[in-house]
Amino acid sequence: MIIAIDGPAASGKGTLARRLAAHLGLKHLDTGLLYRAVAAELLNRGLPLDDEATAAEVASGLDTGALDRDMLSAHEVGEAASKVAVMPAVRAALLKLQRDFAATGAVLDGRDIGTVICPDADVKLFVTASAQVRARRRTDELAARGKAADFDAILADLVKRDARDAGRAVAPLKQTADAHLLDTSEMDIETAFRKAVDIIDSI
Repeated sequence: MIIAIDGPAASGKGTLARRLAAHLGLKHLDTGLLYRAVAAELLNRGLPLDDEATAAEVASGLDTGALDRDMLSAHEVGEAASKVAVMPAVRAALLKLQRDFAATGAVLDGRDIGTVICPDADVKLFVTASAQVRARRRTDELAARGKAADFDAILADLVKRDARDAGRAVAPLKQTADAHLLDTSEMDIETAFRKAVDIIDSI
């Protein structure tokens, strides 16, 4: 079974994807980490973020088993990743890697799983929440980890990132006609998980 989960930043799709993968005994891939890994490598090597050929070369050599979520969650890496993610050559380099990962059954979450990576997925979920709710979640998450968190700055960053993700020319963020909408604005993770399981069980 292949489950495709798409949605904007901080919508809860990653947490939901991990829960579903564990529940169903499937592999999980947070595809956003791939773009973050490319960006982190460019930053670590002092390479420009606007060199598409170099970014694509880095992308083609990624190892999905060596993604460090904690390291890659840094804000500056996320900012750099959103710039790298608009590059067609980078997306093309990562396309086969993601499809190969999904081939034997997996839960993948990202921005273009149901539209580009796995358009024939058995189940497609589009997970979203209001920008204010997502900003509050991100603020609380950072504060819980002892990191500085400015709600207004985070909200502005999410709104900017939403516009960039939805407006890019290649693989923009959008809900497919056959994706089940899951608005988690008024849900905790347990409720969202149960709703997702009900959707999967009904198919």
